[in-house]
Amino acid sequence: MIDVLLILGLALAGWIFTRVMLKEPIFPWKEKKTTDSKPNNLGKSKSNKKKKDIEDNPLVEKEARKFKELFPNVVGFENHMLRRSNNEFTMFAEVEPVNYFLRDPEEQEVIDVALETWLASINYPVRIYLQNRFVDLTEPIEEIQRTIGDSDDLNSAAREFGENMIQDLEAWQRAQPRYETKRYLLFDYQVDIKELRIDDEDDIEERIFDKAFNELNRRVQAARQQLRRGEMEVQLLSTDGIIEVVYYAFNRRKALKNRYRDIERHEQLALYVTADQSAERVAAVRGEIDRHVQNEKQKDRQSSLEPVTQ
Repeated sequence: MIDVLLILGLALAGWIFTRVMLKEPIFPWKEKKTTDSKPNNLGKSKSNKKKKDIEDNPLVEKEARKFKELFPNVVGFENHMLRRSNNEFTMFAEVEPVNYFLRDPEEQEVIDVALETWLASINYPVRIYLQNRFVDLTEPIEEIQRTIGDSDDLNSAAREFGENMIQDLEAWQRAQPRYETKRYLLFDYQVDIKELRIDDEDDIEERIFDKAFNELNRRVQAARQQLRRGEMEVQLLSTDGIIEVVYYAFNRRKALKNRYRDIERHEQLALYVTADQSAERVAAVRGEIDRHVQNEKQKDRQSSLEPVTQ
């Protein structure tokens, strides 16, 4: 009897050891329950993986929260500046970089000295804004197409080469997301109305804009002068350029198809929708508007010079 119990104990221990090593349930009747629960876990894992892939996809449009943190309470764009509440203004300057690591040590030293000199000379805050955009080859492709169309003396081999280049550029751009980095310097300034000497005849808004523009433009010119020694070109952005930066910040994916330059070219930025007009008619209308403005100013000037009758 003892031998039988010993054999049964050894068999049971061997069964348990075998099932544990094979990572299977000890009781066979529980296999069906375990098998039924596997598809649910698999479906859940696939759902999580799909959600993660969507979040990691660089083509998915996301809200530009960082840009809102950089520029809260935006009022508008005017006179080459971004205006915020409390008379705070920001001027944008785009910086063309240099390839630092392709320069020899002497040229690198010149670049370092130019940057260090500019940083040591400023006593006001300057922010650096880097914007990644999808590479857009629309303008180079249009230039090649225009050259091929305007050149009547091209032979068949040259024309075929140009057409193949256009196809290769379009395929390269569609192959995968490719980015280019734009670099901007942001100069901030807040106008204190108490420091302005305003006469009764002065327009307060005009004086505020003049004060902000003169101060910020001085800072941009100082940066341009210092960084030019290191071959870093600094270009002041116009009002249209600032709006383009904002457009690409909030429409990075859509901007590749709906280009800002096309929106401007099709006059979609106008306050009023108008039909297509010829250049001569547009010039004539503008001339009439300017003539009317000049007449109104002349009437106001004459009325101010007339003596006041009692």
